[in-house]
Amino acid sequence: MSNIPVTVDRAGLWDAEELSDVAAATFPLACPPNATTDDIGLFITEALSGERFGEYLSDPARTVLKAIAGDDIVGYAMLIAGDPTDAATAAAVNLRPVVEINKMYVLPGHHGSGVSTALMLACLERAREDRFAGVWLGVNQENTRATRFYGKHGFSSVGTRTHAVGNQRHDDFVMRLAF
Repeated sequence: MSNIPVTVDRAGLWDAEELSDVAAATFPLACPPNATTDDIGLFITEALSGERFGEYLSDPARTVLKAIAGDDIVGYAMLIAGDPTDAATAAAVNLRPVVEINKMYVLPGHHGSGVSTALMLACLERAREDRFAGVWLGVNQENTRATRFYGKHGFSSVGTRTHAVGNQRHDDFVMRLAF
């Protein structure tokens, strides 16, 4: 565990490749045990490449926050403004306007060091500053550590959804926090 102080700041286009590297190292840790290596690799290639992060960082509906320790990005979170795209999730979340915490990952050497909490607090602060009624997220139902973390920050489960990782579908809890 690192004891280096962490700061959270908005990421820029110049961070795309480093964010992609962090994503590739952290995403597999949050996957359910039955996720195959091939499907995880496919998801990383399709959704977490440097090119994709360049797109995310250029999208006005998205905000990518980076956690920095020393000179390195050690974690990140992505906020997406707007209503959920599927009807069941939109009905379960039932807050407007709303923002999704779409991704939030921290490198293993920094787990338990406060990086996740710093990212979460920055996400919530940003959502409140932008006058959202609340935030929501999806978390794999088998990721008890993350589910417990979100619960500690005031999120409650309001529904379920399926999420594709490569060619596999996995079950997520939909969690929401109203302001």
